[in-house]
Amino acid sequence: MAVLSRITIYPIKALDPLECEAVTLLEKGPIAGDRRWALLDEQGKYVNGKRHPAVHRVRVEYNRDLRRARFRLTGQAEEREFDLEREQEALERWLSEYFGFRVFLRRDDNFGFPDDQEAPGPTIIAQASLVQAGEHFGWDLQQSRWRFRANLEIAGTEPFWEDRLYGRANEVVRFRIGEVVLEGTNPCKRCVVPSRNPWTGESIPDFVARFVRWRRDHFPAWAEPSRFQDTLYRFMVNTRLAPGQGGKTLRLGDPVTILDKRPR
Repeated sequence: MAVLSRITIYPIKALDPLECEAVTLLEKGPIAGDRRWALLDEQGKYVNGKRHPAVHRVRVEYNRDLRRARFRLTGQAEEREFDLEREQEALERWLSEYFGFRVFLRRDDNFGFPDDQEAPGPTIIAQASLVQAGEHFGWDLQQSRWRFRANLEIAGTEPFWEDRLYGRANEVVRFRIGEVVLEGTNPCKRCVVPSRNPWTGESIPDFVARFVRWRRDHFPAWAEPSRFQDTLYRFMVNTRLAPGQGGKTLRLGDPVTILDKRPR
């Protein structure tokens, strides 16, 4: 039986994860606290792993209330703790000194900073898919998780089970996790981040080509091929909330059931 086995949020977009036992969904779709903050440069562009490999060396641990966080760099013992509400300027100075340019911390409690503005719900993947990716590339499960950065992990399924959660471009697949009904919209097109070691930023040569070959060799019969016409470099599923689901809670151990396919 498919069950929700792991819940992960990324309080500061592009930085380290926080594991949760239960989370609440915002009215607009995201998990409360996920990507609540983002780092921006002076041009208003994200400071993230796509644009700045140095991001991968920044480590952060959050207090459970997400008010305070401890920062350090990979391989260094010295750490700095900041109150994310009251010491924003001090944190910005610390980050700016590390990156070598001005960095600003911005906050949005109502929507956060999701990558997919049209499908800002939690991203979802099968644990078996992460395991198989790790076996192919020589990673353990934890490294697969950190590279692909999904919010929800589902246990008790075959690899690529998540490819059941979307249809054609004009369709959504409705599914239930516990008390929450979500709509799967599309397989997530990946950026450069999965190619990099999540702690050092070191890249795997020819990663995209190798990933595409692996995806082609293991393409499941239930996946919708029309969603991969541009590239097979897609892994994980983007979602949105079904109407009336805001404010509901996802919990570890919730059963997962696919409901139906509907026009988008």
